[in-house]
Amino acid sequence: MDRFENMNAFVRVVETGSISAAADRMDIAKSVVSRRLKELEEHLGVELFHRTTRQMNLTDSGRAFYQQSVRILADVLEAEHATSQFHGRLKGHLKVAVPLSFGLMHLGAAISTFLQTHPDIEFDLDFNDRQVDLLAEGFDLAIRIANLPDSSLIARRLAPIQAVMCASPAYLERMGTPQAPEELIRHRCLVYNLVSHSDNWNVYGTTGELIKTRIIPYLKASNGEFLRDAAVDGLGIVLLPTFIVYREIQRGALIPILTGYHYAQLAAYAIYPQTRHLSQRVRAFVDFLSQRFEGMPYWDACLNQ
Repeated sequence: MDRFENMNAFVRVVETGSISAAADRMDIAKSVVSRRLKELEEHLGVELFHRTTRQMNLTDSGRAFYQQSVRILADVLEAEHATSQFHGRLKGHLKVAVPLSFGLMHLGAAISTFLQTHPDIEFDLDFNDRQVDLLAEGFDLAIRIANLPDSSLIARRLAPIQAVMCASPAYLERMGTPQAPEELIRHRCLVYNLVSHSDNWNVYGTTGELIKTRIIPYLKASNGEFLRDAAVDGLGIVLLPTFIVYREIQRGALIPILTGYHYAQLAAYAIYPQTRHLSQRVRAFVDFLSQRFEGMPYWDACLNQ
């Protein structure tokens, strides 16, 4: 049994949706693909597909094995290129989980630039604020914005993430500008709801003391860009990362407030499991992001204007 060929046949069946289509793509007989799948399932001791007369759907075991197989085949392809006439040319898949707002606002241009240098890389991007299971879901790496706790993950810091409290000029003219955190209780606050305590904003004074500030959320949402736009429309005060609101601050649509106070210091990280072999393409992409975002991020310039 050729495990590599069997694994390759399995991946092609998943990608094309049928044994016939996989056989056409691989330019081999349908019976050969069927035999390879049977050998693979017998070797693994599990069923990889739920088979019906019309379709083949992955089992849970099949889904997990597919994620691992895609990664292994990509690594083999990369190893072949590294020792062939294509030496130094990166090729293969990169499955990356990225936060929704940060990914849409700041990673699109970065990935376009990276692909100009490495056009044979194939990205599979998951834009989502949920915390994915890298191993179980087959991700090569994830970009996370957090104060990372101790874990089995390896993390490389890419950029600092600062927050700023701000509101529109119209709202501040109508409701007044708070001069101290305790005054926020009298204001309409627009709150990110994917946090454990959405009725408090943690504010730090000039000497570093924590001021746990009670607020009454006026509007909650799970997306920072939505909250930013609501603040621009004059609906209330928002506390968001500068990478989301920097353009609105630069053009005067939002005004920073309580600027003598500070907020929790987070960072953007590239993370991957310790058990994951770090391929050349993953390493190259992480190095590229680290160099692109090194120093003071361009989105923090709004705090110095």
